Amino acid sequence: MNEVLEFFMEYREAIFIIILSIFLGIEVISHVPSVLHTPLMSGANAIHGVVIIGAIIVMGHADNLLSMILGFIAVVLGTLNVVGGFVVTDRMLEMFKKKKTKK
Repeated sequence: MNEVLEFFMEYREAIFIIILSIFLGIEVISHVPSVLHTPLMSGANAIHGVVIIGAIIVMGHADNLLSMILGFIAVVLGTLNVVGGFVVTDRMLEMFKKKKTKK
């Protein structure tokens, strides 16, 4: 228990910034209009694709098994995030298309 308290006291500024950024992110995201959601989602997917490439490069330089396993899990979860984001973006774009009228 002492180690946990020491950790919180040593990194209290970083923990405060993380908690504050979570609340700020929730507040900003909740006020994004639906028209801007799709372009923002596409941009986030593109950025996450770059992160995956970086994770693959870092995983290639792993020196022990634990680093390799954690890197592989990170790449898999990041890839799932990108694919899921593109699926959601595609569905959002389908909602904005005009429906065909029956004659």
